[in-house]
Amino acid sequence: MAGQHLPVPRLEGVSREQFMQHLYPQRKPLVLEGIDLGPCTSKWTVDYLSQVGGKKEVKIHVAAVAQMDFISTKSEVLNIDNPDLAKYPLFSKARRYECSLEAGDVLFIPALWFHNVISEEFGVGVNIFWKHLPSECYDKTDTYGNKDPTAASRAAQILDRALKTLAELPEEYRDFYARRMVLHIQDKAYSKNSE
Repeated sequence: MAGQHLPVPRLEGVSREQFMQHLYPQRKPLVLEGIDLGPCTSKWTVDYLSQVGGKKEVKIHVAAVAQMDFISTKSEVLNIDNPDLAKYPLFSKARRYECSLEAGDVLFIPALWFHNVISEEFGVGVNIFWKHLPSECYDKTDTYGNKDPTAASRAAQILDRALKTLAELPEEYRDFYARRMVLHIQDKAYSKNSE
């Protein structure tokens, strides 16, 4: 892959308070070493991958442009070291961070960042999602916070209905109104502060 590969910073002995006050707001990946997690789901309530045993290579990508063609309902880029750039031309513009996790390491991955993990040997990893949005944003059956927020799920359902409605039009009209809808979504919903 032709882009810059950045190392994920490693810090040792970070307290939960230090993490929440100074590191979490930066929204950057971070390997935390030497943390006593205790019962991991209650001591640290943030997104992390805790490497209990073995070794893993982790590659994390964040969008460098507002519209990334490799982001969809699931991770479709199967070979991140040699992606299909004809199918995903914007993937090469993503900023890539890399690290290796050893037993005991904790990797914080900010919400909405695409990541890929390769186990280099047998090991056990623990993945925890942090429900950091207000509780009403989550499906009440979503114990772990790994489903889409309810507003996003409803919006996707409405979009599906709109697309079915557009399918009633001849192709030329369907194309015209679909493009107009995309521009309207970009204007009203896209962040002006995208990385």
